[in-house]
Amino acid sequence: MKHIFIVNPAAGVKDSTQKIKELIEKTNLDIDYTIHITGFGGEAIEYVKKVLSQSGEQIRFYACGGDGTLNEVVNGVIGFDNAQVAVFPCGSGNDYIKYYGTAEDFLDISELARSPSHRVDALKIGERYAINAVHFGLDSYVLRTMIKVRRNIILGGKRAYTAGVIAGFLGGMSTNCSMWADGVKIGGDKILLCTLANGKYVGGSYKSSPLSHNDDGLIEVCQVNPISRMGFLKLMNTYKRGEHLEDVRFKKYLNYMRAKRVEVSAPREIPVSIDGELVTARKFTVEIVKSAVNFVVPRKLLRAEMRV
Repeated sequence: MKHIFIVNPAAGVKDSTQKIKELIEKTNLDIDYTIHITGFGGEAIEYVKKVLSQSGEQIRFYACGGDGTLNEVVNGVIGFDNAQVAVFPCGSGNDYIKYYGTAEDFLDISELARSPSHRVDALKIGERYAINAVHFGLDSYVLRTMIKVRRNIILGGKRAYTAGVIAGFLGGMSTNCSMWADGVKIGGDKILLCTLANGKYVGGSYKSSPLSHNDDGLIEVCQVNPISRMGFLKLMNTYKRGEHLEDVRFKKYLNYMRAKRVEVSAPREIPVSIDGELVTARKFTVEIVKSAVNFVVPRKLLRAEMRV
């Protein structure tokens, strides 16, 4: 098997390229590996597709960056049976791997190289894919700010989402859009936020979809209706901990369900986050793609029900 490390030097608070090179050298593993450093957004997709189209051998790609880097690698490997995806987290969020454990659990390159993979689902939106989540409403306003401050010494890194929440609190408390889950309309025509998830976390530490299973062939739909700023402040920490499904205070605001297909329509284009990458759209559909990605999980985190 060939091992290719896709390194995004722009991920996180500082460039981790040298650190990754040193860690690989220290593994003392007898593996065939290549390090590819990305130079611009979208390059990893093109590179991964090119490598896979020219080789029939098994290749394990390591997404060395944040959720955006992982998203690009995922978009490159889908459709190729000889590809596996691992993560070396050095971004500001790294939300997807929190489904399994902490970022520290994925920092042992020797363990990643030896660990097995299992099939997980992906979300399809237009011609793009997400492995963790598609979300819009308040979260997209939050993301706009995160992008601006994520490398700021004071506001960046793990604090970027909190800075974004404050900005969203001031200007993104209501979004006009209508939604249908498997053909059934959910909620009204305005939302505070909505997360269509395959993973469990967004924004670095917000457990928006606590019941999610990333291999069950279903989208976890968490839609929150508009709420006052004071009400938002009272409920925000409950939502962050993933306790909103049991909290009676959320009952009149929350629509939570599972679906295979979700359609969204808005009167004008709205910001939409695809694994942390911001786009705009007025009408879009999100569908689940069953067993789309062969994902590597450190052995100590494997659950009995995972198909290895």
